[in-house]
Amino acid sequence: MSILDKITGKKEKKIKIEPILPQEIYDAGVLELKDIIAPSALKITPKETHLGEKIIRTFFVISYPKFLTDNWFSPVINLDKEFNISIFIHPIETSTILRKFQKKVAEVQSQIIMREEKGMVRDPSLDASYRNLENLRDKLQQSQEKIFNVSVYLSIYGDSETELDKAESEIRSILESKLIYIRPSLFQQEQGFKSTLPLNEDKLGIHSKLNSSPLSSIFPFISSDLTSDKGILYGINRHNSSLVLFDRFSLPSYNSVTFAKSGAGKSYAVKLEILRSLMFDTDVMVIDPEKEYEYLSEAMDGRYFNISLTSEHHINPFDLPKAREGESQSNILRSNIINLVGLFRVMFGGLTAEEDAIIDKAITETYALKDITADSDFSNIEAPLLSDFELVLAGMENTENLIQKLSKFTKGTWSGFINQPTNIDIDRKFIVFSLRDMEDELKAVAMYIITHYIWNAIRKELKKRLLVIEEAWWMMKTEDTASFLFSLAKRGRKYYLGISTITQDVNDFLQSPYGLPIITNSSMQLLLKQSPTSIDQIQKTFNLTDEEKFLLLESRVGEGIFFAGTKHIAIQIFASYTEDQIITSDPSQILKIKKAKEELETTESKPKLNQL
Repeated sequence: MSILDKITGKKEKKIKIEPILPQEIYDAGVLELKDIIAPSALKITPKETHLGEKIIRTFFVISYPKFLTDNWFSPVINLDKEFNISIFIHPIETSTILRKFQKKVAEVQSQIIMREEKGMVRDPSLDASYRNLENLRDKLQQSQEKIFNVSVYLSIYGDSETELDKAESEIRSILESKLIYIRPSLFQQEQGFKSTLPLNEDKLGIHSKLNSSPLSSIFPFISSDLTSDKGILYGINRHNSSLVLFDRFSLPSYNSVTFAKSGAGKSYAVKLEILRSLMFDTDVMVIDPEKEYEYLSEAMDGRYFNISLTSEHHINPFDLPKAREGESQSNILRSNIINLVGLFRVMFGGLTAEEDAIIDKAITETYALKDITADSDFSNIEAPLLSDFELVLAGMENTENLIQKLSKFTKGTWSGFINQPTNIDIDRKFIVFSLRDMEDELKAVAMYIITHYIWNAIRKELKKRLLVIEEAWWMMKTEDTASFLFSLAKRGRKYYLGISTITQDVNDFLQSPYGLPIITNSSMQLLLKQSPTSIDQIQKTFNLTDEEKFLLLESRVGEGIFFAGTKHIAIQIFASYTEDQIITSDPSQILKIKKAKEELETTESKPKLNQL
């Protein structure tokens, strides 16, 4: 004992100090996953749960109508709101429920008998209840139906009580219009919130008894389909694996737009549509800036025109179409003069008001030199050339600047482009105009001339046709070419023509004042994988939800969203092996096909030895 203990008479108490191991110190400071995902604070009130910065309110379905229709839950599920839904289905033993049914049937039957004995008027509701109970009991006994305890819970998230009140009001109005009523889980918000978490725990335990038929109507995974009894196959619905069969010519507008980033499969999808449309007696014409349709043209016995400065194929923009029945030649001439003024505006990079008037007058006089006037029959007269127009300009005042600009198209480097008589004919079902070898500076001019030539050819005869314009943003760069494309989109339906515009440069397309009108005049839209730089513009233009936005960002090649009329679905585009060999744009696959073709030709060209 110590001296202090002897004086005080107390015994010394020994305190044993346990050493803290390094492992325990490490474990105390480890950050686990639950620490990361846990909210900063949690507050539970009788009406709602405050989880960090979010407010959550949980509801349960308390009653259903006598009859439930299919897809009644879909309007709630498809709301652009943040919420959790839990559906708990607890089966009940058929033998147990049948015993209760016997008692209930007996009660209803006794009420009917008592009313008859008292001479009271028959109650139709009692009679209906008796028949329904008897019918359901028979189905239960024959195992055609089963009874379940069903719980439906809904937790709505919001940043403020005002936002929650608005969302609650919207959901209530949707459900109450179908005679389905919900109640908040007052003083049980914690249990309600836990019931809607992916823990498979029914903490509330508020049930309604439903048999199999009405229960099936609650099935939440409802998706639209675009399956028709006619049309072509565009792909597979990614939600329910149904076939997307559709006929663009059954819509109010035959036009379509396709937006996708490079390598997302937009050209592949369009080629597949072309290939399948040709089998349904549709003439197809393509403006191809990258020479992607040459092999498809060969395979389909089409015509392929390579338009360039040194090409042997020429289109004279002064050509005039033949008048259709009931169409006056004066209107044809006036329309062509207006289009030519637009062409020169594109060629010269714009015109002043004075230059516009001079060119309009010069075009009229150029036609007059060839005896082409509003009062003459010019159906068999050869059209003037650009050099004739230059001669007319030379004889007019204040045209030196215009002649200087025009000279490179008539005498300079670009003279072989449009200063030649037309020597092409589009009398096949599949026509391709390639612009790959055309200088970028002239691509917009070339696309304007080609689309105008095609438009004149279309007006000659009424046939089902499809005009595909690849990299349409080239035409959106100038107001005149964009305006002409928009006029085609508006007027094409009268001539049984569908315009299909494809582009990867979404921002350039939509920056044009005609971009959005072209989209609104297209009843079909195909959105494939998008780049992060353009997705916000796409979301705003097509009114996409955040889920659809992320779907387009994460889609693989050939996957996206397909719009047709008022419906839209997630689509996956696929082709058969033979179709894939014809339409593929994959460089590695194209090299393999070419190599196999060369090997086959080499084998066939070798002389065969005669067997002795």
